[in-house]
Amino acid sequence: MTSKTVLITGCSSGIGLDTARRLKARGWTVFASCRAEADCAARTAEGFLAPQLDYEDPASIARCAEDVLTQTGGTLDAVFHNGAYALPGPIEDIPAAGMRAQFEANFLGWHDLNRHVIPAMRRAGRGRILFNSSVLGLVGMKYRGPYVATKFALEGYADVLRMEMAGTGIHVVLIEPGPIETDFRKNAIKQFDKWVDWQSSPRRAQYESSLLDMLKKGGSSRAQWPASAVTDAVLAALTAPRPKARYRVTTPTHAMAIARRLLPTRALDWLLSKG
Repeated sequence: MTSKTVLITGCSSGIGLDTARRLKARGWTVFASCRAEADCAARTAEGFLAPQLDYEDPASIARCAEDVLTQTGGTLDAVFHNGAYALPGPIEDIPAAGMRAQFEANFLGWHDLNRHVIPAMRRAGRGRILFNSSVLGLVGMKYRGPYVATKFALEGYADVLRMEMAGTGIHVVLIEPGPIETDFRKNAIKQFDKWVDWQSSPRRAQYESSLLDMLKKGGSSRAQWPASAVTDAVLAALTAPRPKARYRVTTPTHAMAIARRLLPTRALDWLLSKG
């Protein structure tokens, strides 16, 4: 393949799909992977190469990487780790199995895929590894504990990987969005219903009075940015001769980065508890 090649995960909708379409329009060869076979079929019908990849399934990660590298002749210019979901709820109500599943999908599977593609990038002497992190990788918020934990882990992981890849030609970049218009909340509700036995929780009265409504509906007045705002950052990270370590997307991310740096912990806790 003579065009630049990129593997993007989580291309069923939202950020992944928007990024895949924009890069394809710019002449990139895009492997638009999805978790569900039906979504892969939809991407194939749209003209993408669309290998199936489920971060919770090591066999699918290996198959996807092998498929991509076979079709490219053993090279890959970039990977954009984007596929993820949230398991909302108070930490005390999250079963260990649910926390493990969250880490498989949002962190360990990403590491597994890196182990498959980094050797090809090393051989070529170039490559870009992009991670879709979050403002919740900078600050924590109540009832988002599992997701926050994976993003905090990702931030540290990416910092170490960036330092370790120095001199290889492989650039490691964190994309840090705030609130984006996607199906993220809808998918999170499914995870809550799957894992959280709220009726047996000591917080049952709180769930019934307000927490269920907050977790499932959220704040309708809260501003959200389009997925294209993240794509803009991804394009910058892929095309800059020397990309930045972090690209912060949306006003809340910039604001929280400043607050984390300047405010005492208790003051930051108070501020975050209001949001």
